[in-house]
Amino acid sequence: MYSFILRRLMIAIPTILILVVFSFVLMYAAPGGPFNSERPLPPEVMANIEAKYGLDQPFLMQIFNYVWGVVTQFDFGPSFQYTSRTVNDVIAQGFPVTLTYGFWSAVVALVFGVTLGVAAAIRHNTWLDYLAVGISIGAQALPNFVMAPILVLIFTLWLGLLPGGGWNGGQWQYVVMPVIALSTSYMASIARITRSSMLEVMNSNFIRTAQAKGLPMHRVILHHALKPALLPVISYLGPAFVGMITGSVVVDVFFSTGGIGQFFVNSAFNRDYAVIMGITILVGVLTILLNLLVDILYAWIDPKIRY
Repeated sequence: MYSFILRRLMIAIPTILILVVFSFVLMYAAPGGPFNSERPLPPEVMANIEAKYGLDQPFLMQIFNYVWGVVTQFDFGPSFQYTSRTVNDVIAQGFPVTLTYGFWSAVVALVFGVTLGVAAAIRHNTWLDYLAVGISIGAQALPNFVMAPILVLIFTLWLGLLPGGGWNGGQWQYVVMPVIALSTSYMASIARITRSSMLEVMNSNFIRTAQAKGLPMHRVILHHALKPALLPVISYLGPAFVGMITGSVVVDVFFSTGGIGQFFVNSAFNRDYAVIMGITILVGVLTILLNLLVDILYAWIDPKIRY
């Protein structure tokens, strides 16, 4: 098991370095710049600004300094548009907000998705199966940019139960609608994957043997069927968790939560390449690390993967 984890780490570390370098190269190759505007700045002013941010150095030296700062100090440098603030300050302000509702979205999607999938598989071709499949299809057909205004229309404008936006320190009233809007489509995917996998496992020979021995159905499901049935779900959880934990641009912008998605959109409009690179690298690192965690969990559940 330790050799398996070490091999995955040896793949993950150079992948992160390549991600940092490619992010810098792509931002450098993008047309325009953070200090370009309709009215061009005088050459002397532009030269002073480039010298302040180190943009007057050779290209390879800029890459080396940036990669060195990210790897050794996790420092993404200063922001080009948010004066007197670094990219780390911007991420430190927005990421905890996104992490809060992203974490609860992941919990809701996993719990309800697995429950719906298992219930549909156990009661195959019954009203419960049809209900679970209908809920999954309906949730899948309503992405977050459609679900968000529907939630505001119902719970804010019609019923007046929940605030339509803001964060206010993460009080539960401000978290409910972002969590629902972000988790529904992921919950539907998890439910469909769980249902298909559970149906396949329930028709296996070892399940028939457990039932023939007279074991109660809840023991057959919890101790024998659920663990192998969750293997495809675990494979899906890597990118799904990243999508939920890093949040959604639509959710951040629509509910005005102040998460990193909103900073990402504003930075794209303002050409603040430093913030764009910082958030891109953060999401990429989280993707690699969570996929690494999923690989380790997959190998722990299924010993065949370790060999």
